[in-house]
Amino acid sequence: MRKTGVVARGIRLPVLKKGDPLAEYVVDNLLAAAEAEGFSFRDRDVVGITESIVARTQGNVCSVDHIARDVARKTGGETVGVIFPILSRNRFSILLKGIARGAKKLVLMLSYPRDEVGNALLGDEQILQAGIVPYSDVLTLDEYRNLFGHSTHPFTGVDYVAYYQELVEAENCEVEIIFGNHAEDILRYTDVVLTADIHTRAQSKRILLEKGASTVLGLDDIMSESIEGSGYNPDYGLLGSNKATEETVKLFPRDGQALVEEIQQKLLEKTGRHIEVMVYGDGAFKDPQGQIWELADPVVSPFHTPGLVGTPNEIKLKYLTDNAFANLEGEALQQAIKDSIRAKAADLKGNMASQGTTPRQITDLLGSLCDLVSGSGDKGTPVVLVQGYFDSFATE
Repeated sequence: MRKTGVVARGIRLPVLKKGDPLAEYVVDNLLAAAEAEGFSFRDRDVVGITESIVARTQGNVCSVDHIARDVARKTGGETVGVIFPILSRNRFSILLKGIARGAKKLVLMLSYPRDEVGNALLGDEQILQAGIVPYSDVLTLDEYRNLFGHSTHPFTGVDYVAYYQELVEAENCEVEIIFGNHAEDILRYTDVVLTADIHTRAQSKRILLEKGASTVLGLDDIMSESIEGSGYNPDYGLLGSNKATEETVKLFPRDGQALVEEIQQKLLEKTGRHIEVMVYGDGAFKDPQGQIWELADPVVSPFHTPGLVGTPNEIKLKYLTDNAFANLEGEALQQAIKDSIRAKAADLKGNMASQGTTPRQITDLLGSLCDLVSGSGDKGTPVVLVQGYFDSFATE
């Protein structure tokens, strides 16, 4: 029996730019790492590649002016309601800049006390002490300031209300800020709405249309096609984008399925092993201190090879130990558990022996692991090799 389980290694790559052959760099540096560190490849290893390096080598970038033109063209460029943006200098501020540049007035509706991914605009205790009911009360900016003053984000120290107001006004765009948690609340101010939520966008769009909005767009509808040769994403538009410079945005990668399949084929040719490959973004986990849900990307993995589709099908070892094999010990217990794993059904849904296992998508679980290993700063490891993920206690 193997003495180790899952192993994840961050693989260093040189700094790459637009046009660099990413597939070649990934394969060559994986092989070099294996030789330098003395490990070998196995069937069903997993190679994860950050969405950022994919988008960068694709050159999938647009400018603030491109965003402004698309917003003006699709909304009419007059008064636009922008609802449910996340509180982020990296993720949303640059988008807000472009949206403001493409309109004469924005009515910006912020959800409270937290945004969609858990960033705190206000503390829960502040809401309780003020006697506010956030799921029914809509506040004006004056009401908000009178009640709460200038609250700042616990991690960044930024007053996002003031920050977003200043960003819009710097684009010579009038702004009115309100606070509410129901999409239809914006319709008191304008019937042209851009909903900036990520994972609830389909519901928000439906509600707005049902309640009489004349124009409803999501961030996925902006930059969904190229403008004068710019980058774009036909599936996600501005969703999953990040600030590149003060005037440019790196979009979520597109056309990546061919990339993961190319890397898989190259690795098969070089190693003789069938290795799974995925592109990953945010890891979909929650920070216990700040309550931030780490999933500002629309999906964890936009591209992956077919072997990563599905959910784990695992037996809970402690359940077997404490129940079916409570009378066994030592080698007899080890062997009984191994036999149960080898004989388990193809689908354990509803089986008590699987209770407590994680019913998440394999790509979401692996994406969380890869995101934690690669980090978001200066580690320089945009590729992660995961080995042993599909092994079990019965794997020899």
